[in-house]
Parts: sequence; C-alpha cells; structure tokens
Amino acid sequence: MASIAPGKTIGILGGGQLGRMLAIAAAEMGYRTHVFCPEADPCAAQVANDVTIAAYEDQAALDKFAQAVDVVTLEFENVPVAACEFLAKTVPVRPGAGVLRIAQDRLLEKQFAQKLKIPTAEFYAVDSLADLERAVLQAGLPAILKTRRFGYDGKGQVKIKKPSELAGAWEAIGRQSAILEAMVDFKLELSVIVARSPSGEVVTFPAVENRHKNHILDETIVPAPIYPRIAKAAETMARKMAQQIKLQGLMAVEMFLGARDVIYMNEIAPRPHNSGHWSIDACITSQFTQAIRAVCDLPLGSTAILSPCRMKNLLGDMIYNYERYLTEPNTKLHLYGKDDPKPGRKMGHVTRLLRK
Repeated sequence: MASIAPGKTIGILGGGQLGRMLAIAAAEMGYRTHVFCPEADPCAAQVANDVTIAAYEDQAALDKFAQAVDVVTLEFENVPVAACEFLAKTVPVRPGAGVLRIAQDRLLEKQFAQKLKIPTAEFYAVDSLADLERAVLQAGLPAILKTRRFGYDGKGQVKIKKPSELAGAWEAIGRQSAILEAMVDFKLELSVIVARSPSGEVVTFPAVENRHKNHILDETIVPAPIYPRIAKAAETMARKMAQQIKLQGLMAVEMFLGARDVIYMNEIAPRPHNSGHWSIDACITSQFTQAIRAVCDLPLGSTAILSPCRMKNLLGDMIYNYERYLTEPNTKLHLYGKDDPKPGRKMGHVTRLLRK
C-alpha cells in the first residue's frame, strides 16, 4: 500500500483540541491540514492551513473537502458514519466507518469485546423501562445505565442505587436505547493507546493510570503503577482489539483493573485521547505524531518513555494560573486557544516530568 508523503494534505474531521494537536504534529512532519467541523471558530483552525465550517450532513461541502485532501482522519468519534462513508468514495478515511460504527455504540462495543473473549462489565441491552427492570434483576444494584450513543465525560449515564430510582433514571437519559452495566470492583483505571497502519504494523504506548474527578479525567500517571505482567496484558488487549477491528490510525482502549488482576475493557475511542497528552513531552513519539504516521501509512515510531510524568488537565478557569505553571521546574504547559473557560471545559494541560 502506497504511503502518503509529506507535502500532502491531511483532512481532519473535528475542530477541537485533539484536531489542533494533530495539525501541529502534521506540520512538524511537513504536511498541510484541512479541518472540517460544524462549529464556528474552532481552536484547531488556529493552526491548520484550511478550514471548512459546515454540517457533517452537507454532502456538497463534504465533496469539496474530499477533493482538497489526500487522506481523512478524525479527532472526534461521534462524526456521523454516513459522512465517513460518503468521503470514502473519494479519499481514504482512517479510521473508517466500520470502526466508528462499533465505537459509537456501547452495546456493539461490548459485544465486540465479548466475541474476542475480552472481559467486560456484565451488561444488558435496554430499550424500555421494562427491559431496565429485568436487567436490574440480573445485574443487581448498584449499576450504571448508559445511553448507547453520544456519551462522554460522564454525560449520558446515571448510577442507580435502589429500585425506586429506575423510572427516574430511564427519564434522565431521555428514554434512549441504552445498556445497563453491573458495577466493577476495580483497583484503578487504565488506558492503552494503540496505533495500526494500513500495512498492518501495530505499536502500543505504555499502559497509564487515569484518575477522574466528576467523571472528567483529572490526572494521568505515566507509567501506570502496576506489575510489568499486568501492563503487558493490557497492551496485548489493545493490540488484539486494534488488529481485529482492522484499525487504520490511532485508538485508545480504556480499561479497569479489577480483583485478581483481571483487566476489563471499558470503552474504545478511535482517535487521539486525553490520556495520551503526556506523550508530547515524555515519549520519543507523541500520540499525535503516531496518528499522522499511521494514517499516512508511514513506519510507526518508538513509544519508549523519556521520563516518568504526570499529566493534569486544566479545566475552566484553571488556565488563569498559567504563569504559575510556567515557573514550575520540569513542567510543560499546553493551552488550546479556547475562549470562554466554562467549569469542566478542557482548556489546556500540563505535563510534569518526574526526573531525578
């Protein structure tokens, strides 16, 4: 399969901070970038060569975009599958519609892992209140009700602690198709980012620990404080999923480390991931550079850690402390160029290198 050489144009679906960092990595490798998204004034457009502001359903705009780029990738997994299928008639889309179709649906995601004999939380499809009542009888309580689609950072999910909360939980998610997940008793949350090129080369980043506050990633610890055999098992799981889903590009696999060191797959995200931001400063190849290499079918880079580190998200008005972060030794500050620092909004991050 022919690689896409530097000097060509990479199309990016989505205009957020992940697209911004993809565009920066692409520019460092000599590529041009063209961002396509529906939001006005996207922060990725500040560093891209071109931008198209249009709805993902606008086929005329999609066709013009496809004619202007040499390959398409994404920074946002909730792009409509139909848009990717339309673009793929003209230009390679990596990851493609097949990967998105699974990643966008929590039920299909869990069923995919199940077919691969990868452990997950016990889960049940829920399409009505009666389904929910039956599922709770099998899963027990507490449990978590999650919409099948469009959930992130805790959105689209409700924890149910007692039977009297069932009807309210069903209303809270808008009576949408959902899954009920039994609670997993876990020690910590892990993630592994994996890259796979169209030629079939697969490389994983080291397993990291993720700590959340209010359902939003707060801090990533690199490497994860786990035994090497557990880290290897987590990386093997990510590699297996990438190969079986026929990934072309980058994907994060979120996991729980449970009792008896069982690793449970939680979710997949076929794009750069918040838990991989540390790699910009503390890895030979950043996740963003690796994504560009993968979608262009170039040799994948080393993921060796240069320094143990901790990455912390800067949410909302935390960015006003930027001068403090600039004075911290061995700390790298990254701001995303966003206005309106609302509570919980990801405005930037810092990576603290833990050098001796």
